[in-house]
Amino acid sequence: MKVAIILFPGTNCEEDTAHAFKLLGCQTQIIWHKEDKIDADLVVLPGGFSYGDYLRTAAIAKFSPAMQAVKEHAKKGGYILGICNGFQMLLELGLLKGAMRRNENLNFVSKYHHLKVISNNNKFLANLAKNEVVNIPIAHGEGNYYTDENTLKGLYDNDQVLLKYCDAKGNEINPNGSVDSIAGICDESKRIFGLMPHPERACEKILGTDDGMKMLKGLVW
Repeated sequence: MKVAIILFPGTNCEEDTAHAFKLLGCQTQIIWHKEDKIDADLVVLPGGFSYGDYLRTAAIAKFSPAMQAVKEHAKKGGYILGICNGFQMLLELGLLKGAMRRNENLNFVSKYHHLKVISNNNKFLANLAKNEVVNIPIAHGEGNYYTDENTLKGLYDNDQVLLKYCDAKGNEINPNGSVDSIAGICDESKRIFGLMPHPERACEKILGTDDGMKMLKGLVW
């Protein structure tokens, strides 16, 4: 299986992401953002601070040539995963619904955080049980996910809300002000996924948890 990881100026999680997918037996390729063609089964937009997060997160990255290829990949029914800054890119492109705001406390948050699986009716979380709690690192200053009430209702109705922030027992707890404590969503086709936490940083026990591998494994075939 081929995995393409798009590299932008300011991206800092491309090697971690490639390492995680290599552990799963994938053929990985890191692609510079000026490339306008992508040959892959899965495209990953990794975390970091593309273009220094100037204007707003991912606002400049969406104009890169590679993003046109990402949109073409989506049109063809390809799978896409956006992690942290990559999630913000998918929102800017309109491939996922909603927007991202500054964390409610205006601070950068970096720590391990528990997540509850809200829906596993998709490839990404197929290896996890509904309501299962996992422990995945977060690291962001603009992870405050927002959408209007009608769109939010549609996300729930279509099983597109995937993950919520919680404590170790599964009780909702919100580190950034995100609406309904949402940490991850998908599109209606359930082929495009975005989440603020970093599963690639939770791929080996030596890192404290390998819960992230359970997620990523779902996208490997």
